[in-house]
Amino acid sequence: MVVCIWFPLALILLCAYLARSFSIPSRLGFGLGEAGGPTLPDLYEASVPELQAGLDAGHFSSVDLVKAYFARIEEVNINGPGLRAVIELNTSALKQAEVLDIERGRTGKRSDLHGIPILLKDNIATIAAEGMNTTAGSFSLLGSIVPEDAGVVKRLRKAGAIILGKANLSEWAHFRGNVASGWSGRGGQASSAYFPHADPCGSSSGSGIAASIGLAAVTLGSETNGSITCPASKNNVVGIKPTLGLTSRAGVIPLSAHQDTIGPMTRSLTDAAIVLSVIAGKDPNDNFTLAQPPVVPDFTKALNKNALKGKRIGVPRRVFLNDSMTENDPSIGVAFEEALITIKALGATVVDPTDLPSADEFIASGTRTRVMNVDFKAWQLISVQLNQYLEGLIENPSGVRSLADLIKFNDDNPALEKPEGYEDQFVQAEATNGFDAEYFATLARNYDIGSTRGIDFVLKKFNLDAIVLPSHGFTTTPAAVVGYPIVTVPLGFLPDNVTIGSAGPETVYPAPGVPFGLSFLGTAFSDFELISFGFAYEQKTQTRLMRKAYPAAIPKTQLKDVIGKGKKLRRGLLSLLLHLFD
Repeated sequence: MVVCIWFPLALILLCAYLARSFSIPSRLGFGLGEAGGPTLPDLYEASVPELQAGLDAGHFSSVDLVKAYFARIEEVNINGPGLRAVIELNTSALKQAEVLDIERGRTGKRSDLHGIPILLKDNIATIAAEGMNTTAGSFSLLGSIVPEDAGVVKRLRKAGAIILGKANLSEWAHFRGNVASGWSGRGGQASSAYFPHADPCGSSSGSGIAASIGLAAVTLGSETNGSITCPASKNNVVGIKPTLGLTSRAGVIPLSAHQDTIGPMTRSLTDAAIVLSVIAGKDPNDNFTLAQPPVVPDFTKALNKNALKGKRIGVPRRVFLNDSMTENDPSIGVAFEEALITIKALGATVVDPTDLPSADEFIASGTRTRVMNVDFKAWQLISVQLNQYLEGLIENPSGVRSLADLIKFNDDNPALEKPEGYEDQFVQAEATNGFDAEYFATLARNYDIGSTRGIDFVLKKFNLDAIVLPSHGFTTTPAAVVGYPIVTVPLGFLPDNVTIGSAGPETVYPAPGVPFGLSFLGTAFSDFELISFGFAYEQKTQTRLMRKAYPAAIPKTQLKDVIGKGKKLRRGLLSLLLHLFD
């Protein structure tokens, strides 16, 4: 009698254990009893909601996801086409996934990012105990130990996200002189997956490439001037460059305190909105975030297909649509005109033109250099900011603890850190005079150009809700110098008969099939509205789906290839046990 009582009790306990261990939320919810089994999402396009649905149903686990993404990276990163999108993988990712799978089964998911693998740009700090480096692509920081996770990483971990690895980048956020976008000493030359050796744009190049072909569910990038917008554009993905101060830069290797911002790069605005809702918010370690509105919006509520109805969208044509200034292929202009027709069809009034009064200062000879000098002048902060970052490292085997040390390291290791075309901008930064009158005058002038006689001027004068431009040329500069947001979505692809050009020693641009994007710009903290406008356009056009990467650059591994027979056997056992107690 004791045995008869104990046996069904043991089966019940076994069922409970297996249900918790394999994250199966309800009886037979994993779909093994369905004819043909569950339909698994294609990781080339899989969205966060699709992945969460599969995880919740028990069709696969976060461990499966990590294994699949690792395999996809292995196929195309160094092997195959050698895209070099990823610098390093997180050896702790599988353990994180296992823990999060168990947690999902026991208490449910923490957020929409629970158990979702994410790649971080390699200037976003992660604790060394996890096994990864944070180097900005430079050998000078290899093996360095940061004191804590970056602010955005803390938020991701709290939400249950899995840090899959670090993405390659244009070294030091492309503050290295005349070198090709996507190059770093550690990571080598990255290239877009849409044409062999195509320029991926920088500096969040690896993040853009990885998102474009599903090497991770989502990625994070950073932008100082164009470093999210441009790689999103050239890799057929969505990018959100948030308002300065909406996301924390604490623990992110700095370039300019007045321009740096961290944002998502994904295959859809739905995914980007989910990520931004997690990483946005105040951080006492970044005082710029303390100026943001008191409540962080749920950016997923901006996902409204009718958002453009009744809105006024401006087109600042001067400079930005000037082919000689932006090197636009005519097809970009054609696609942009079609986009304006679509925006009108979605119910918006297109006000065209709405030129910035400061436009001539972008056109005038030498002005672009002077405008970009805000970066150099902001690098007067780097003598403080970068030195503070380097001094704050718990350990750095190279001995680099200051900007001067970094310059010497590069001089001592030219084979590692001085590629063809190298110009040492660090030397120019080190030679600056600190917070002098010229520095503050430049900041004031840039605010005048970007806001007073720039974006805010035209928004007010023409009663606009946003402005729209191709994601090309000078598009990012007015927003960059005043810290305003940009939302970029796919717009089109260069024609197959375009003449291939050189973009550097190892990269080409233009090239057949290379993507380009459309950007919505607005004033400070208009991120929610810009996401809604971009979403309405994205959903209407579905441009991303019109073309895939070239065949060799498309990873073959899918979830079905990594879901093990042992797990299927255990799930089958659970199915049988549950059936016995039906």
